[in-house]
Amino acid sequence: MLLVVGQIGKPHGIRGEVTVVVRTDEPEERFTAGSVFITEVPRDRRVSAGPAAAPGAQPPASEKFEVPKELVLESIRWHQGRGIAVFEGIHDRNVAEALKGVFLQVDSAGLAPPEDPEEFHDHQLVGLRVESADGTEHGTVQRIEHAPSSDLIVLAKKGGGTALIPFVTVMVPIVDLRGGRIVVDLPEGLLDL
Repeated sequence: MLLVVGQIGKPHGIRGEVTVVVRTDEPEERFTAGSVFITEVPRDRRVSAGPAAAPGAQPPASEKFEVPKELVLESIRWHQGRGIAVFEGIHDRNVAEALKGVFLQVDSAGLAPPEDPEEFHDHQLVGLRVESADGTEHGTVQRIEHAPSSDLIVLAKKGGGTALIPFVTVMVPIVDLRGGRIVVDLPEGLLDL
């Protein structure tokens, strides 16, 4: 399973550097020179909804560039909580602009399990049953959203639709990987929002 560990932001300067928004607790392990990332273009960029180009018109360089399936990190430096990265073969601002929004992923098979028993990789949680302490089943974990204040469990509700559950100990007291379940203690009405 592929895990998103970062997302490419805006170009930085004119030599192909890009900002990287980190989505991992271990940036110093994931973002080292030579690291290989599998890329994913955001859904909203996969289909062009814009007007057709005029006949004979040349698209800008950034539109001619096809995002490679993998990017190799050449170097990274840290500034105000964000990485400023250079990837192999990306040495032009126009090409760097074409990478904006691209997700950087790693294969979960190559990751060691977290040392802290209270930490989990997203892929370990996806598909787990979500239930109350009394055994009432609410649905399954669809994915984990990483919000600024706390992580959120995106619940695929048993009756259809989705709900967000803050992934905090007070609301999620038990994560039972072996039992394939997460036990929640939710305020009344949270799943109806």
